[in-house]
Amino acid sequence: MANFTRDYKEIIQNRINQDPDFAQHLLDEAISLILNDEPETARLVLRDLVNATIGFEKLSEKTQKNSKSLHRMLTANGNPSMNNLTHIINVVKQSLNVNYEIHAVPA
Repeated sequence: MANFTRDYKEIIQNRINQDPDFAQHLLDEAISLILNDEPETARLVLRDLVNATIGFEKLSEKTQKNSKSLHRMLTANGNPSMNNLTHIINVVKQSLNVNYEIHAVPA
């Protein structure tokens, strides 16, 4: 199982290295999942994105939160506060040099 996890992380990292827009697509997906009431999956996507881009140590520095706490927040069962979650998203967003405008569409 550990090899599969490592391989998966490497796959995500390699994909982002080959296609930098993929990181933005992952962030788009995480935000969409949050807005569509799928927080567990959103946290896992954010975790993968953090691992493949800035890393948890840099995220820890930027958020002034303990790295282990951030790891726990971004698990399927994690329970980050809204403040922590938005801070994480903003740090990742800044690292990817993207901004967001959210628009509602008819359901």
